[in-house]
Amino acid sequence: MGEATQTAESVRWAVSRLSSRLRAEQPGEDRSLSRLAASVLANLRHDGPSTVSALAAIEGLRPQSLTRVLNALETEGRVARRPDEHDRRAQRIAITDAGREALRAHVRDGNRWLAGALAETLTPAEREIVRVAAGLLLQVAGHGAADERRQGAAPPL
Repeated sequence: MGEATQTAESVRWAVSRLSSRLRAEQPGEDRSLSRLAASVLANLRHDGPSTVSALAAIEGLRPQSLTRVLNALETEGRVARRPDEHDRRAQRIAITDAGREALRAHVRDGNRWLAGALAETLTPAEREIVRVAAGLLLQVAGHGAADERRQGAAPPL
């Protein structure tokens, strides 16, 4: 096994374990946000209003696959739809104040757990390495994407 493959395996395992742990630690007060709903809200919060097609591309899904999630978010008042200014056939989806609050509640416990775990298990120098590594992993995540700015999960809140 080559060095790049070993590194890939280590990073993939670590990211998977950390992701699982964060999901377990981040229910917040509102347990109704699925991973997909939270990701959609995070992308809308970061990038602003978007079309269903653009959101689906970010998530690696077909637009039809987002219908149920977007309908539920709209019913809950977490997103609002409006006609696109340039193409009246298309709709723009925007996050609402209720959506922002639901997203904050969803990630608050996970962020609290992660900050505590970093503080308790790593030295200040090691935490700085993790901070730098996080930026590098974001660069890797964007590699080969048609629009690197919009691929994958949104940045932190």
